Amino acid sequence: MGETQVTAQEGRSTAGPSPIAAEAAPQAATASSTPPPAPGKSGWQARIRSLRTPGRPRLWFEILLIAVSYWLYSLVRNAVPEQKAAALANADWIWSAEKSLGLAFEESVNHAVNSVTWLIVSMNYYYATLHFVVTIGVLVWLFRRHPGRYAATRLVLFATTAVALLGYYLYPLAPPRLMNGANFIDTVLVHETWGSMASGNFKNMSNQYAAMPSMHIGWSLWCGLTIFALASAPWAKILGLLYPTLTLVVIVATANHFWLDAVGGMACLAFGYAVSRVWYGSLPHRLPKWVPGAAKVRLTGLRAARLPRPSSEPEPKPEAEAGAESAPEAEAGAETAPEAAGARRS
Repeated sequence: MGETQVTAQEGRSTAGPSPIAAEAAPQAATASSTPPPAPGKSGWQARIRSLRTPGRPRLWFEILLIAVSYWLYSLVRNAVPEQKAAALANADWIWSAEKSLGLAFEESVNHAVNSVTWLIVSMNYYYATLHFVVTIGVLVWLFRRHPGRYAATRLVLFATTAVALLGYYLYPLAPPRLMNGANFIDTVLVHETWGSMASGNFKNMSNQYAAMPSMHIGWSLWCGLTIFALASAPWAKILGLLYPTLTLVVIVATANHFWLDAVGGMACLAFGYAVSRVWYGSLPHRLPKWVPGAAKVRLTGLRAARLPRPSSEPEPKPEAEAGAESAPEAEAGAETAPEAAGARRS
């Protein structure tokens, strides 16, 4: 009788198999009977899966990657043989095709804008600078504000540029300002402005017959679509759409490209988005904004803004209150200890 009472007070029970252990035993037996996957195959699969999962970009790696990639791009672009005869013949064909379509407006735009000195000089500098400045600015913005979408969007840009190199090799094309027998104006030479790597003192540093496709359009449209898809401010979205539109006017007004070169740049960009979509399984703007390891809070003064706690998760109790609540339980345990000791003696 006394033993039964001791067992009830102390909460003891006879030894027996644990229900949790009993449920886990068949699972452990099944797991042990399943042969482990081949280490080589599973390792490669895990590696590929990790590469296809957007991660937190590293600043030093991105700077190095962009610098090396642009160096290779310039090297390959300038290494393409300057097939002058083929480039001029292709330019004549493009010009004739646009005339047959009734859309050969480049010469009219070139002469109209050239008559306004301040406007054409501004466009010369626009052509030479914003192509790089805006693209790098968008990359920095993505790196800081959309790290989860950075790698996928950067892949679009890289794939677009890579396929453009193939176009320079397979289809050499002279820009309108270099056509024989045409009445286009080389606005950089006429106004003596620094506005093009393919004119003036810089013409020997760049392949002048690599006009198709236009990467001024490919890159500017990449910037515009990225800003339009990810920016929250309406004015930023509008600027995102205006940027490639104005770039199209600039490349035509300065006689550096036909409008069909812009179509080629758009086709390259579509290829870039397709590559990113296949690799990451989604378009860049649909990926999560943040990734594990990226900061999700902004510091305000000396205190960090707290993220809202999900409604399903209870609020944690302060340590002081938890200790205060556990004290009565300890006292109750101390009071029952003499009774338990007396029960054992009986």
